[in-house]
Amino acid sequence: MSLSEITSRIAKAEAAANRPAGSVHLIAVSKVQPDERVEAVLKEGHRLFGENRVQEAAGKWPAFREAYPETQVHLIGPLQTNKARQAFELFDAIHTLDRMKLASTFARLAQETGHCPELFVQVNTGEEDQKAGIAPAEADAFIKECTALDLPVAGLMCIPPVDEEPSLHFALLAKIAARNGLTGLSMGMSSDFESAIALGATHVRVGSAIFGARAYEL
Repeated sequence: MSLSEITSRIAKAEAAANRPAGSVHLIAVSKVQPDERVEAVLKEGHRLFGENRVQEAAGKWPAFREAYPETQVHLIGPLQTNKARQAFELFDAIHTLDRMKLASTFARLAQETGHCPELFVQVNTGEEDQKAGIAPAEADAFIKECTALDLPVAGLMCIPPVDEEPSLHFALLAKIAARNGLTGLSMGMSSDFESAIALGATHVRVGSAIFGARAYEL
């Protein structure tokens, strides 16, 4: 597959859901991808990318952003509190706000620096022990606490369980967002982004379908 094929499928899914063209943002997930593959996508004109790790992003994006200044990079992987300051400097948005300690750290850094990346609260819609995220039943209270800290919460994010119908989780996330007055929905990946768009996704995360298989180091 290719970037143009993915963008074409997104456009068709927007139209099918009677949503405005361009209302869904494609996050090209560039984690563990060689620089030449990332640069090829930049050269095609794409400007929104997702990374899972602060350290990898720090080694990759400062130089690319110098060459392609309008590029945005979002953190879509878990964040350790001790990396929060570095994440503030590197990322335009963080999709994995998942605990009060991190929210408090963000609030302090926002006061110190005078800015804060756009934030998405990660909801563990499948209530899986191995996954980060706020339990659905606790999401409303957590969002309220984050808002009370003046954090710029733009929306919610989820990663459905691999063995369950993802649309059930997308619908649940959309419901939680709606009752909390949030419009951002970061949901949907390579295998299910059309279903996510039908249920209101504003950001979809697609990696290997754009870049090719990841070259994990052993």
